[in-house]
Amino acid sequence: MHNDILFSIFLIFCGAAVLATLALYTRQSLLVAYILLGAILGPWGAKLVSDPIIIKDIGDIGIIFLLFLLGLNLQPQNLIKMLTQTTFITVVSSLVFAVVGYGVGWLTGFNTADSLIIGICMMFSSTIIGLKLLPTTVMHHQKTGEIVISILLLQDIIAIFAMLLIHGAGTGHGLSILEVAQVLLALPFIIFLAFMAERFVLVKIFEKFNRIHEYLFLVAIGWCLSIGELAEFLGLSFEIGAFVAGISIAQSPISRFIADSLRPLRDFFLILFFFSLGARIDVAVMSEVALPAVILASLMLVIKPLTLKPLLLKTASSSKAAWEVGVRIGQISEFSLLVAYVAEKNQIITPAAYCLIQTATIVTFVISSYWIVNRYPTPIAATERLRRD
Repeated sequence: MHNDILFSIFLIFCGAAVLATLALYTRQSLLVAYILLGAILGPWGAKLVSDPIIIKDIGDIGIIFLLFLLGLNLQPQNLIKMLTQTTFITVVSSLVFAVVGYGVGWLTGFNTADSLIIGICMMFSSTIIGLKLLPTTVMHHQKTGEIVISILLLQDIIAIFAMLLIHGAGTGHGLSILEVAQVLLALPFIIFLAFMAERFVLVKIFEKFNRIHEYLFLVAIGWCLSIGELAEFLGLSFEIGAFVAGISIAQSPISRFIADSLRPLRDFFLILFFFSLGARIDVAVMSEVALPAVILASLMLVIKPLTLKPLLLKTASSSKAAWEVGVRIGQISEFSLLVAYVAEKNQIITPAAYCLIQTATIVTFVISSYWIVNRYPTPIAATERLRRD
């Protein structure tokens, strides 16, 4: 058994390189490779990376930087534009997915809390798969891409608020009126403080030292961790603070540079985060939830395109394009894993429900990736014709 952090990182990244190569050859999402590696090397597999503290810390750090970078790319003016285009579609479709998820959980024997979280997790589609498999150079697909991005962005925002509420629920013992008031006041206070600090302090620092790239990188990391620490101190979560920190500097003239500079760091922690999710998969529990997981995954893969097609008929360029949007975002999301992770960490759901969400998500990742690359234009499409379209 090896608990040394350097040895663990060696195993994770060398193993990820090997499995990622296989994933690319089989036209799979790299997320599947990272999760599979965690299951192979983790406590329920070969036990080569078995320290639960290391695995938990890896997951927590990964979430923090993922949410910071999500906020960093979320400019308020773009958000307002997208809200006017797809809010109704996203809200209605998300409610349908939540009801189906809740029903599957309830009918397969899970309790009310488990079924509710399962339903919430079904509301979201994979931002990473959706964006990475969009064609980037073809004008014909520009409208489809805009719709996909708008829906995914709104779903991500819903997921952020879901995690905030779940964190506020704590360990399921209920919140007092004082605690509820603290949570309700803490979020607007942090948002106000972050935007004021950006406007009167950070923007001046960025303008004065914008040529020193190392310094800008350092300030961005420090800003993320500072607001995260403040949020946790005020009763919210570190993750919510990181998200607010990202949004607050999204309008900065150098936000694009910061985002590009932090992308390698994001990818580093992206691998670690999804590895940690795979390492937390209990194979014994997975076998118990295999049937409901397959049922849930199959329903999502079918119901998401069927639900989105009629809702998108007026927005998309054609009925065919509306169906394509539904297929492209027909999987469950990495944010579903985040929501389940927060719920399980706060002891709101059982390990079986957590494993069900993980398993169903992975199944949809695999099937959806195959479906998209073999049917629609993507950077890794199955045929030369699709790569040219």
